Amino acid sequence: VQLQASGGGLVQPGGSLRLSCVASGSIFRIDDMAWYRRGPGKERELVASITRGGTTNYADSVKGRFTISRDNDRKTEYLEMNSLKPEDTAVYVCNAIIQTFRPGNTIAGTTYWGRGTQVTVSS
Repeated sequence: VQLQASGGGLVQPGGSLRLSCVASGSIFRIDDMAWYRRGPGKERELVASITRGGTTNYADSVKGRFTISRDNDRKTEYLEMNSLKPEDTAVYVCNAIIQTFRPGNTIAGTTYWGRGTQVTVSS
């Protein structure tokens, strides 16, 4: 199972970007999905999360500006980022709890992490 993130780049303050993260492999079901970020000199922080049913949660710093969504059929999560600020500069990493098939006809969940995508907000 792999998570592949894309969509990062350089944007001016006030601009927008849309990140995508697609899961691939032998997947039975994807449960919670999320985006984390780590800015320069900062700890990793949860940006937003979404349950399989669509319940969302956001860090206070991004509420009203970022929107997380998912397409279960496409095994993809998105992060729409608007009104970007320089302090949003970070490596953004996607995360998901994925149920996979295991030996003995069992199914078990594991947390997977994608490789990060750089978002730089600068004029």
